[in-house]
Amino acid sequence: MWKWLGRLLLLAVLVVTAFVVNAVWFKPLSARVFYERVFLEFGFNSPELLSQLGLLESFGLRAHNAELDDRSQAAGDKQYAKMKQDLATLRSYDRDGMSDSEKLNYDMLEWFMAHQAEGEKWRYHEYPVNQLFGVQNVLPRFMTTTHRLKDKTDAEQYVSRLNQFDRVFSQVIEDLNIRAGKGIVPPRFVLEKVLAEVKGFTAGGAKQNMMYKHLVDAMAKMPELTDAERQKIAADAKTAMEKSVLPGYQKLTDFWADTVASATQDDGVWKLPDGDQYYAYILKQHTTTDMTPEQIHQMGLSEVARIQQEMLTILHAQGISGDNVAQMMTALGDDKRFQYPDSDEGRAQILADYKSLLEANEQLLAPAFNIRPKAALEVKRVPEFSEKTSPGAYYYAPAMDGSRPGLFYANLYDIRATPKFGMKTLAVHEGIPGHHFQIAIQQELKGLPTFRNILPFTVYAEGWALYTERLMAELGLYKDDPFGDLGRLQAELFRAIRLVVDTGIHHKRWSREQAIAYMSGNAGMAKSDVESEIERYIVMPGQACAYKVGMMKLLELRSKAQQELGDKFKLTDFHDVVLQNGSMPLAILERVVDQYIAAKKAA
Repeated sequence: MWKWLGRLLLLAVLVVTAFVVNAVWFKPLSARVFYERVFLEFGFNSPELLSQLGLLESFGLRAHNAELDDRSQAAGDKQYAKMKQDLATLRSYDRDGMSDSEKLNYDMLEWFMAHQAEGEKWRYHEYPVNQLFGVQNVLPRFMTTTHRLKDKTDAEQYVSRLNQFDRVFSQVIEDLNIRAGKGIVPPRFVLEKVLAEVKGFTAGGAKQNMMYKHLVDAMAKMPELTDAERQKIAADAKTAMEKSVLPGYQKLTDFWADTVASATQDDGVWKLPDGDQYYAYILKQHTTTDMTPEQIHQMGLSEVARIQQEMLTILHAQGISGDNVAQMMTALGDDKRFQYPDSDEGRAQILADYKSLLEANEQLLAPAFNIRPKAALEVKRVPEFSEKTSPGAYYYAPAMDGSRPGLFYANLYDIRATPKFGMKTLAVHEGIPGHHFQIAIQQELKGLPTFRNILPFTVYAEGWALYTERLMAELGLYKDDPFGDLGRLQAELFRAIRLVVDTGIHHKRWSREQAIAYMSGNAGMAKSDVESEIERYIVMPGQACAYKVGMMKLLELRSKAQQELGDKFKLTDFHDVVLQNGSMPLAILERVVDQYIAAKKAA
């Protein structure tokens, strides 16, 4: 008996070994195994992504938390080669023989990988260091938000990462040099703002830096550390700041200072080599459609006119006379009723009020949602060193193991940019049931290939968040609050204006000043917000077009389902279909909704 058990065990080991060898070194027999291999290989090439997801720590695997990503040219070459190799492997599977759910997996990954592989042609067309993002602010945010600091090992790994800043900055500067050699340099204002940001971040020396202080504060809450251990790790961190972090920032400062003289005032990507083709590519990346810049521009003009008319109706009903929406909304924003004190107390109250608004949103969701994310949501202030050039708000996804909640960051730099009548809508968009619902629920989906828990499509994510602004109005969020409804419409108007100015800058060759003038003349937003938004579109072409394109597609698909299903239509079911399949291109989303309609009809 034991002899046969031994032989069976040996056979099982051989079978498992053969399976593992096949999965790792050859084309996996199963597409599902291939999906997981692709995810694991991509993840293990990005220790920063692994730290953000928080998937390995529960298994006791923490070595990746001592490393920063490899941003070298060789690493980039390898990534593109691997992407093309994996795409070829994916296409070698028999899609026709797959079930509908398996085809969904295949088509999502194939769309993503094919577009990424096509992007090799445009590898150097982006601005990887700009006033919104880049190593100069992404890494400090990563260190203070994502890197775990719960015990001695975490603290030592934190120092290890600090020691790699100089290497990372050197790799990024090598990349910037290649771009400059190809004539790809950001507009001058971008370089000037990055230089000012870096100067502010490095002022005060090592011990005054937010990353050093963050570590020291975290170690004070680790009771298992002795005073001697705290002092040693703090000393090591100070040395890392002085020998790696600050020198890395100085290299970037020197490079940008030398580059400013060669930068132009031209703002659109039309100025880059084959810039029109690049803009078409990047529009498709963010909208997942083949809409032309002109089609998007005209959609924007039409939507601006429609939304402004709705706003005029409400403004007149509130006894506010006039016919210029921007001027009327600007005056409303200046009204003391809707302003917070420009003080620390006023800013603290804004964060507290956002928390209350998120709790209130929860009470209205029953008619529209069967599911809720398990991850909690917290509200935080945008880090002060980067708030001057950051957007008005943004969302940061939770860790997938539950160790970190979702984070809604509110920009409190210009207190006028946060009028009370706009806060309900912003809490919806960034939090509940906007980004937090969509992203946290996607991360928590079970039984799917792991890539579907994290795969991002801008048009889906931002389209959903903007769609929920309209949804919450339908659920009664603004029933007794006409000014709050104006805030909602102003937010939608803002997204319609984006269609106009993004295509204006990159397709019609508008200047930064022309785009600012158009937005200022139509939106009624704070001047600081208008300028930072236009500057955002200049360095992130196409991204701002995803919001309205995605929202309008979701409304179209919901209307289609309502018309075809009649009494069988349930809003909760529709949202289940949208949310429980994860992020996807719009054409695939439409196919999923069509399948849901067909199944409901047949039931």
